[in-house]
Amino acid sequence: MAFVTNDNLTGLAVERWATAHSPRTAELMTTLVRHLHAYAREVGLTEEEWAAAVEWLAAAGRISDKTRQEFILASDVFGLSTLVVQLNNHFSPPATPATVLGPFHIDGSPAMPYGADMSDGLPGTPLLLTGRVLDSDGQPLPDVVLDVWQADADGAYEAQLANVDEARLRATYRTRPDGMYCVRTVAPLGYSIPMDGPVGSLVSRTDISPYRPAHVHFLIDHPGHDKLITHLFRQGADHLDSDVVFGAKDELIVPFTERAAGGTPEGGIIERPYLLAEFDFILQTAKSQ
Repeated sequence: MAFVTNDNLTGLAVERWATAHSPRTAELMTTLVRHLHAYAREVGLTEEEWAAAVEWLAAAGRISDKTRQEFILASDVFGLSTLVVQLNNHFSPPATPATVLGPFHIDGSPAMPYGADMSDGLPGTPLLLTGRVLDSDGQPLPDVVLDVWQADADGAYEAQLANVDEARLRATYRTRPDGMYCVRTVAPLGYSIPMDGPVGSLVSRTDISPYRPAHVHFLIDHPGHDKLITHLFRQGADHLDSDVVFGAKDELIVPFTERAAGGTPEGGIIERPYLLAEFDFILQTAKSQ
C-alpha cells in the first residue's frame, strides 16, 4: 500500500481518476489533476489562498440563476470560452466565424414575424438588421430560425434590471424562401460585464477593461449545417480592441449606416432616423452530410 508523500501524491490521484468508466472521462480528469497539481506547486498555493478560491467558486454558484450564469462569465473573461469555440468550430472560409454564447442567452425567446420590432417600444435609436442566410455554396436557405438577443440602449440585459422578469430585447425570426431575414430593434450600447459578483470583484483588482463593444447576438441552428453562435459588432464602437471576453473578430464588424426616416429596404416604414446593418450569414455544411 502506497502512503501519501509530496513526491507520489499526484501520481496516486491520477491513478485513482484513471479508473473512470468512460475512457474520455478518464482522460479529462487525469489531465486536469496533473495540471491542477502542477499549478499549485508552481505558485506555492497557500491554504488561505485555496480557501479563498473555494469561497469564490461557491459565491459564483450562489449568484447564478436561470438568467445569469456566473461560471460562463468566468470562462469568458479567462479567455477559455473563446478558446473552446476556436477548438471546436473549424469553419472554412467563407463560413461566418463563431463566437462565445455569453451568460445572457435564454431558451424559448418569443417568435416574431419578418421585420417585426423586438424592442417593443424601448428607448433608443431604431436599428434594422437585414441580409441573407446562405449555405457554403452561396445558395439561400429558407425557413432558418435566427435566435437574436442583445443589451438595451443603456447596455443592460433584463437579468441586470430590478423588477424585470420577462423576455426583453430577444426574439426568434425565420428567413423567407429567398433566405432573407429582417430584425428590427434598437441600437445596443457597449457595456460592462456584471461587476456585482465574484467575477467582477476579481476583474476589479486588475487593469482589465470590463467592457464589451456594442453587439447583437445570433444563434442559428439549421438541419444539415453546423450550429453557428456569433455576434455582429458595430463598426467604430468603443472597446473593439479590448473586448473583455475576447469575442470581437474582424469578419463580424459591420457598419451601422445612418438612414433618414421613411421606407426601409424590406418594404417597411420607420418614422424617424434609423441605423441599417446588412450582413449575410454563411452556414457551413455539417461534416456528416
